[in-house]
Amino acid sequence: MALHVLDEANRCLECKNPSCRKGCPINTPIPEVIRLLKENQLDEAGRILFENNPLTTVCSLICNHEKQCEGHCVLGKKGSPVHFSAIEHYISDAYAPKMVNGPARSNGHKVAIVGSGPAGLTIAIILARYGYQVTIFEGKDKIGGILRHGIPEFRLPKSVLDDLQYRHIELKGIKIRPNIRIGDAIGVDDLLRDGYKAIFIGTGVWRPNVLHIKGETFGHVHYAINYLSNPSVYKLGERVVIIGAGNAAIDVARTAKRAGSRQVTCFSLQKKVAASDYEFGYAKLEGVDFQYNFKPVEILDDGVMFRRVIEQEDGTLTEVEGSDTLVSADSVIIAISQGPRNVIVSTTTGLSANDQGLLVADEFGNTSRRGIFASGDVVNGARTVVEAVAHSKIVAETMHRYIQGLSDSDPNGEPV
Repeated sequence: MALHVLDEANRCLECKNPSCRKGCPINTPIPEVIRLLKENQLDEAGRILFENNPLTTVCSLICNHEKQCEGHCVLGKKGSPVHFSAIEHYISDAYAPKMVNGPARSNGHKVAIVGSGPAGLTIAIILARYGYQVTIFEGKDKIGGILRHGIPEFRLPKSVLDDLQYRHIELKGIKIRPNIRIGDAIGVDDLLRDGYKAIFIGTGVWRPNVLHIKGETFGHVHYAINYLSNPSVYKLGERVVIIGAGNAAIDVARTAKRAGSRQVTCFSLQKKVAASDYEFGYAKLEGVDFQYNFKPVEILDDGVMFRRVIEQEDGTLTEVEGSDTLVSADSVIIAISQGPRNVIVSTTTGLSANDQGLLVADEFGNTSRRGIFASGDVVNGARTVVEAVAHSKIVAETMHRYIQGLSDSDPNGEPV
């Protein structure tokens, strides 16, 4: 592994204007990290990675590198790019066990983090560095949000999340209240009553989008976000039809294959899949089939009735009458993204949401109610992990400035 990583590092051209860094949503200082590695300064390289991205161990495994850092590498124009994902994973994995420092000195202010997905974890870690007394309120039994309950083990081992919890949460004195949803027994106003100076909402999007077609309530029909939360409780059978072809659909397909389903097929409305090329390639290697330009019109006890569609140049779809075809299936999984639950909005006055139920927040994370901030999927809809982390870094600084009485400025000190 180390030899491979050093070979990759030695291929770096050390560009003066690195395109790889521009392609990274969180602006990772890639050339500097690679230079430090080559100079045998692994600890310093690791420190820089974690300082820039608290979830660097996670992102090194699940980022869409082909369209981000590696996709912008100049070497990739005529050959193979520098695989920074491997370099980042090696450095972060090697450096993580050395992160044993305890909590920062307390500044006396309490902050509440609602939800422990990528956004919530990022906010919690950054504010803990400033000395805030942070408490995470998590609706499930373990922290991680979509990282733990929406990404398969073979892509993101749970041990990575457990290590992150130990080093960045427990060692830093961040408290966790599991199995509690804000908006049920405890509300936002209760948090403010108890002295929390700011509240961050990062509850993600856990309500599956539905097709609204006949048969969707049948017992052999499931939703991707629910299946991925705990695949072991599902008995899918040998033939599985997946409606959708994004990254979640492919995660479902690859998980189902590993669980023993022999015939797994993803059906897409468009001419191509919405998932990353890497994930699509792995799915094909593992025997997942893909069918294009099919629209589900009804779910039956023994399968799904699909109708052919024609995709025009402008992207519009035209249904082909008389083309209905029954595709046999033991189980059907609907994977067409998901939206937010509205428990917090419905129980909190002065908190605005848009027509899709997403929280309304400005670019710095300010919601419609003073002292309440939000970012991640609950604001932007389902996005990538690294995008959530990048935006949450800005929101964390906004919260810090707000608590310190600098709320009239953005994180860069410019008037707003």
